[in-house]
Amino acid sequence: MRGTVVALLALTAPLLGIGTYPAHAAPGTAESGWEPAPSAPWDTAAGVRCDFPVHAEPVVDEVERRVVTTHPDGSPERVLYRGDLVVRITNTDTGAFHDADASGTAAVDHRADGSQFWSVLGPVLVGFAENGGTLARGVYLIDGVYTLDISSAGYKDVTMVHGSVDDLCARVD
Repeated sequence: MRGTVVALLALTAPLLGIGTYPAHAAPGTAESGWEPAPSAPWDTAAGVRCDFPVHAEPVVDEVERRVVTTHPDGSPERVLYRGDLVVRITNTDTGAFHDADASGTAAVDHRADGSQFWSVLGPVLVGFAENGGTLARGVYLIDGVYTLDISSAGYKDVTMVHGSVDDLCARVD
């Protein structure tokens, strides 16, 4: 139990932005360094993520990002994300859809080799290719406290501290 509490605290502090902006700066202001980070709509063909073609589009998108550290070349090294995000996942064959609340908070470390390490609190939408990670091919809403290690080749390894996984392909099949 103690290990779980320590892990939760270790993941939660950077995600909540503790110590990341001056006490006098209000969140979401230019002074705080937070900026809009809109999500683009996307489409996948049948068999890529789900057995049918999928369209995903934000219906609520108030996500902000803050670059905390940069690599020597100026590219982002650690980026914090927060804000409301609801994505409509649609089976374009049938028109069936599901609105997924993906309003999680994440600290993303961008490694020099192109890989990424995500420390996440709350729900985030994640797609997996065939043999592309620790979850089967699909689109998932992963919720809880977890990490997502994405290799430079795109392999996604989810390590769940506490949470759940919702198969969105099944919701719109």
